[in-house]
Amino acid sequence: MKIAIVGSGYVGLVTGACFSEVGIDVVCVDIDEKKIENLKRGIIPIYEPGLEDMIKRNMSKERLSFSTSLADTISEAEAVFISVGTPPDEDGSADLKHVLAVARACGKHMNDYKLIVTKSTVPVGTSEKVRNAVQGELDKRLVDIPFDVASNPEFLKEGAAIDDFMKPDRIVVGTESDRSEKLLKKLYKPFTLNGHPIIFMDIVSAEMTKYAANSMLATKISFINDIANLCEIVGADINNVRKGIGSDSRIGKKFIYPGIGYGGSCFPKDVQALIRTASENKYELQVLKAVESVNKAQKLVLFNKINSHFNGDLKGKTIAIWGLSFKPQTDDMREAPSLQIIKELLAAGATVKAYDPVAIEEANHHFGDTITYCEDQYETLIDADCLAVLTEWSEFRVPNFKVMKRLLNTPIVFDGRNIYDKEEMHVMGYQYACIGINTERRNSNKLELKAQLA
Repeated sequence: MKIAIVGSGYVGLVTGACFSEVGIDVVCVDIDEKKIENLKRGIIPIYEPGLEDMIKRNMSKERLSFSTSLADTISEAEAVFISVGTPPDEDGSADLKHVLAVARACGKHMNDYKLIVTKSTVPVGTSEKVRNAVQGELDKRLVDIPFDVASNPEFLKEGAAIDDFMKPDRIVVGTESDRSEKLLKKLYKPFTLNGHPIIFMDIVSAEMTKYAANSMLATKISFINDIANLCEIVGADINNVRKGIGSDSRIGKKFIYPGIGYGGSCFPKDVQALIRTASENKYELQVLKAVESVNKAQKLVLFNKINSHFNGDLKGKTIAIWGLSFKPQTDDMREAPSLQIIKELLAAGATVKAYDPVAIEEANHHFGDTITYCEDQYETLIDADCLAVLTEWSEFRVPNFKVMKRLLNTPIVFDGRNIYDKEEMHVMGYQYACIGINTERRNSNKLELKAQLA
């Protein structure tokens, strides 16, 4: 069986590599000639653990190839997976121009039956637009060629995408015919042999499932962050609260870790798109609007703590930053809290020295020479007035606190991911602030804490 993956970004590369890993003949197509040439030479444009080795292995076995020729690839493939970007427009709606361009190309170049699968995250109702785009091109050619449209949303976590694809919690597929269902069952059979379920449903429900899943996870994050802020004010410990509610099987332990807000390519975009879909259908998603509002405010909480500590005067201060990507195990900085925090620090007149294990090159695209990039985490601390931890990379979890204390001008840590213990930090002589825990002395002024969260 031969399939085409159109779009060689994050989703396209992971999908293509994993399908080829189980023996399927895959061609990944992209209009970016430089990207394709680099991929042919084994140069991967994204950081994802295990992906580079998998791509090289399957290229060497000639199960995975790369091309810029959409026409040739479509004509030879039995199924075409659309995995192009759907960036948000200014109004929050998903931009479908790339998706529909691929659909039109399918209509122009297909010569026999094709299954056209939307793998990109697309709004509810996109499948009908894809169908119309394909049919429109067939009508122009005056030909009657059968085809099906299906929806197969991805549920990949950056940093764990290979495991997510090879050992999925579930595979969601929206189909409209027995023929398309049989073909997708055949494609996904290697991934369901160990009992991982494949759930078939109508296409509209499959499209909605993707947005609803990400929006639910975003809701849990914003909820726990909102509760964490209240915990600081009333003197509760969010870590204790989290354990208390997480032990309830109806709530669960995942996605209830307080922090400085969610980011990445999925949650912000998908929440916005679902709000927009509701608005277009004259319905208001009040909960999701609150989720988005809380997240926007949460990205400023750590900056407010830093600014408050220095009495609103950051001019001439040097801030060390550990972590730039929106989460560990990725170089993705899309909607990362670090973008907003560093922007505010620079605007306030501070100097920023930053380190991230893999995202330095990406950060340079955003900040250029306005900040200093360091080769290791300790270099950031030299002559710094405080440290802010923005991403919970494993190498930050057990650092050399003695070295840190020696390098910092003053031993102050602002922990945006709650990876350190407040009592241990105090015993070691650090001033320490985190999320959802009153780390001040018992006689601290609660009004001051409220001001930090304002």
